[in-house]
Amino acid sequence: MRGGTQEVRELLDFATQLALEAGDVTLKYFGGVVDHDAKGDGTPVTVADQEAERLIRSRVEARYPEHSILGEEYGESNEGARVRWILDPIDATRSFMRGVPLYGVLVGIEIDGESAVGVAHFPPLRETVAAGAGLGCRWNGSPCRVSAIDRLEEAVVCTTDVERILSRPEGSGWRKIQQTAAFSRTWGDCYGHALVATGRIEAQVDPVMAPWDAGPFLTIVTEAGGKFTTLGGEATLHGGSGVSSNGVLHDEVLRLLRG
Repeated sequence: MRGGTQEVRELLDFATQLALEAGDVTLKYFGGVVDHDAKGDGTPVTVADQEAERLIRSRVEARYPEHSILGEEYGESNEGARVRWILDPIDATRSFMRGVPLYGVLVGIEIDGESAVGVAHFPPLRETVAAGAGLGCRWNGSPCRVSAIDRLEEAVVCTTDVERILSRPEGSGWRKIQQTAAFSRTWGDCYGHALVATGRIEAQVDPVMAPWDAGPFLTIVTEAGGKFTTLGGEATLHGGSGVSSNGVLHDEVLRLLRG
């Protein structure tokens, strides 16, 4: 059972504050090519990722020592706690490393296993999309909603990496979506999901998503009036994939992706 409105609001306010603070950390390193190391899975990690996650962790641990924290860079602490923070200090690290501003600081919070808070902050763009269960979704402090477009022929759909999705079982379905939609782009990673929640595109497809990649978006997109599910249609952060949409087009997008 998710927490009450007061608890959710308190956590949302604190999560937003921490995302902004961590974003300021990333900006110290942003603006050119950034050195990095490779993690075990071959993906890059920078000193900015590590410093930003340490900042959020230290703040959460000081205020809520009983909470759990699952982060991309430093794993999970306090496993099994009622409240779990899910952190990606820099989503779209490759964009960040190249000085491209479409990266985000992602903070999600689960209460009793259910998504309750989501914050996606884009430091160079000065954009923050934040939502709490039952509290709606806000874009830079103002209420935001998904788009009302109800025909795929008028929709904009995005994915992070076209070659990746084409190499997967969903590849032929993605081609059908591209051929049907008004147009498609690669405004990808976390920014694509934020674009859905703010009504600027209609769908974002990510065939591979870790929990920290998806962390804030089940709450954000749902509270904005849309849907966030796995490719299989399950509303979870932990299914290994993610599709955000304005809701109206969700079933059609999933059907096409399944072939």
